[in-house]
Amino acid sequence: MNTKTFLAAAVVLGLSSLAPSALVFAAGDDSSSTPTCKAGEVYDQASGKCVKQSGANVTDENRTDYAYSLAKAGRYEEALAMLDTVADQNDPKVLNYRGYATRKLGRTDEGISYYLRSVAADPQYAKVREYLGEAYVIKGRLDLAREQLTTIRSICGEGCEEYRDLDEAIHGASDI
Repeated sequence: MNTKTFLAAAVVLGLSSLAPSALVFAAGDDSSSTPTCKAGEVYDQASGKCVKQSGANVTDENRTDYAYSLAKAGRYEEALAMLDTVADQNDPKVLNYRGYATRKLGRTDEGISYYLRSVAADPQYAKVREYLGEAYVIKGRLDLAREQLTTIRSICGEGCEEYRDLDEAIHGASDI
């Protein structure tokens, strides 16, 4: 669901009483559909609202998805803190999103280490391969980025978002 659709649904369903911060979405080519909340809160998918993080009975999957929304909104430190609350620190998504947040904080090598652990846990996870490839582009290792692109093609084809996004990043770097 895109942002416009969500906002229209919120108005139609009378959810306009939600805190304005609950209607802030992560931006990006592959933005998360989970709203972000004020600091110290987490979006509870079950209740459809922001709740205090400390007392929240929110699933690890919900926390992982919320951390990704925070990261896509540029709230990297908060995303990392949210990921710290997830029980399974070796979950491929947790590792990928931790890699994403650390890479965006400028700690590219650290991000790559998380991506590689995620790939080891789930070699068919196209999103982590996209982000790993983007990290390689940052490092100037277009050869390694292209390897990830080839693997993504074998996972989901040239039409998937992960392939298109990494292909664009590689071509952007090649043009420099």
